[in-house]
Amino acid sequence: MDEPGKLKFLRNIGIMAHIDAGKTTTTERILFYTGKSHRIGEVDDGEATMDWMEQEQERGITIQSAATTAYWKREPEEQDAKSKADTYQINIIDTPGHVDFTAEVERSLRVLDGSVTILDAVKGVESQTETVWRQAERYHVPCIGYVNKMDRVGADFFQVLADVKHKLGIETTAIQIPIGKESGFEGVVDLITMEELRWEGGEGETIVRSPVADERLGEAKKWRDSLIDTLSAFSDAITEKFLAEETIPVSLIKKEIRKAVLERKLLPMLTGASRRNMGVQPLIDAVVDYLPSPDEVKSAIGHHVKKEDDLSVPCDPQAIPLGLVFKIQNEREAGSLCYVRMYSGTIKNGAVLYNVGKRKRERANRILRMHSNKSEPMDQLSAGDIGVIIGMKFAQTGDTIGSEGWPVLLDTMQFPEPVISVSLEPRTLSEGDKLKEILEILSREDPTFTAKENEETGQLIISGMGELHLDVLVTKILKDYGLHARAGNPQVTYRESIAKTVERTERFSRVIAGKENAAALTLKLEPLKRGSGNHYLCSVNNKGKIPDPIFDAVERGIKGAMASGILLGYQCIDVGVTLTGIEYSELTGTEFAFEACASMGFDEAAKEAEPFLLEPIMAVDLFAPKEFVGDVISLVTQRGGQVLSMDSRGESDQIKTTAPMAKMFGFMTALRSVSQGRATFSMEFSHFEKKAG
Repeated sequence: MDEPGKLKFLRNIGIMAHIDAGKTTTTERILFYTGKSHRIGEVDDGEATMDWMEQEQERGITIQSAATTAYWKREPEEQDAKSKADTYQINIIDTPGHVDFTAEVERSLRVLDGSVTILDAVKGVESQTETVWRQAERYHVPCIGYVNKMDRVGADFFQVLADVKHKLGIETTAIQIPIGKESGFEGVVDLITMEELRWEGGEGETIVRSPVADERLGEAKKWRDSLIDTLSAFSDAITEKFLAEETIPVSLIKKEIRKAVLERKLLPMLTGASRRNMGVQPLIDAVVDYLPSPDEVKSAIGHHVKKEDDLSVPCDPQAIPLGLVFKIQNEREAGSLCYVRMYSGTIKNGAVLYNVGKRKRERANRILRMHSNKSEPMDQLSAGDIGVIIGMKFAQTGDTIGSEGWPVLLDTMQFPEPVISVSLEPRTLSEGDKLKEILEILSREDPTFTAKENEETGQLIISGMGELHLDVLVTKILKDYGLHARAGNPQVTYRESIAKTVERTERFSRVIAGKENAAALTLKLEPLKRGSGNHYLCSVNNKGKIPDPIFDAVERGIKGAMASGILLGYQCIDVGVTLTGIEYSELTGTEFAFEACASMGFDEAAKEAEPFLLEPIMAVDLFAPKEFVGDVISLVTQRGGQVLSMDSRGESDQIKTTAPMAKMFGFMTALRSVSQGRATFSMEFSHFEKKAG
């Protein structure tokens, strides 16, 4: 916050949803109505403020989460109309909806206090909606819902409500209901104030309020009763007034909705059509009314590095500084832009900081408040606020910055493993060195992107979350950095595992520089349940006679061998390794010998344990008009897919399937062909499964 002591007027929110639900379109309206932008930018025209990257404008999708800050004057309640309007600062992060960029959503939700979940009024809860909802659950982020696109053919607000209850497993209630739908959508009924809201003016900037029309009064009362009934399950105050047949004040309803939202017990639903400039201002009011300020959410938990214990970090601008770097963005002129959420204390321009995890000193040369790709300077960054620090050289995503005298680490973020790879070949040797530098910058920016050199072929292999993810990164290398490189065809990143238990004794002896290096050990390898990961256990009980570095060397050797694979060099997963025996001599036993012996022992034992390949299986969510459903299902089964479920959605069907990733390349083209371009799909990694044949 720019003014200390004003935390209650600060909101840190994210806009999250499935791709094409209208996140960026809604954010553009929020910026316009709060006065942050002077005209509405449209995604379809490539002029959206928040989609500033050239690729985002060309593709019409959000690729990078973009941060901005808006200010909203919340008018006081009618009974307090003499008091001045309060100004709220709303930090907004617009996140991508495509599953390939799920890391952008993950790191945004990690630092946000509240979220707006946008749903398509036609399609309801889609696959990525469920994914981002699970992410919000993991970080305990309170949410409000907004059903967008009420003007589309097939829009059904009440079906979406039922869908949310069924698929997201949370109690939900309408606080608005639509007036009409599809082309007849003309406004909403506010169930809290029992008014009709319509939007006028060229940009929908004027809201016209009127009493509920007689023909809609019956339905409005039914849904208001449903709202009161839902709230009475959480609120004794509302139950008492309801049973006494007293009028329930608007302020009490809002207070109880807010309380239930903060406890993640309720998802209140609003509705509108953002593209037609309808419904957005009440959504901003709802953000202020129902989502928490930074000091209302649970305190962050930190780990004191020296004391080795966990502690609570209250949101206090006067305390010792502590913040989390949740995103790195490289800019040619400014260098690394480090997006930081402050949890405690205040950082001023030019301050010396301490990177707790890396144990390095950093400097905050400049502090900026971002508005998409533009910025304005700030004097300081205080607890509860989000800003950008320029000047930090060592910081990476997930790093904690603070004070050397109070070394506290905040929880880091977990990101999924890459599942698809392509090779990159530079045109010349000199460009090869430049390419490696660029790849290092990109992997700092994006934790789900990795680059490594294949030792056998010398090829540079880059890996990511999907075809679109890698396509975006390769385009960035070619266009933004002006480097000439050729990308190979996409390759699936397989895994390897074993089918049976094997015990093997391995011996190693080699004379190096006139000194004998010898080791012997016995390893037991066994297959573990799919998804349980790798486990290493030392069951040798004579540890006191053998130095600890020897056991560390054995563990290093085994873990290195697991990463190198058995059959084709893919990483091993779900393998249990137990060290059951070890022979050590003080004269010849070296760390090198035991590390090499462990690596060789694992390789040989794994070859005897019936190794096999595991391939990534994708969860595929299809949406097809009813007349094309048969062709679409046939297309999926031809590619080895299995249909899990089908749901009818008016004129269309939603089909959930799984299919091997290796057979899903080029699926979009085939799907468009069999459905005349009317079917859509989204795909995300589900699990690894034994490769057939």
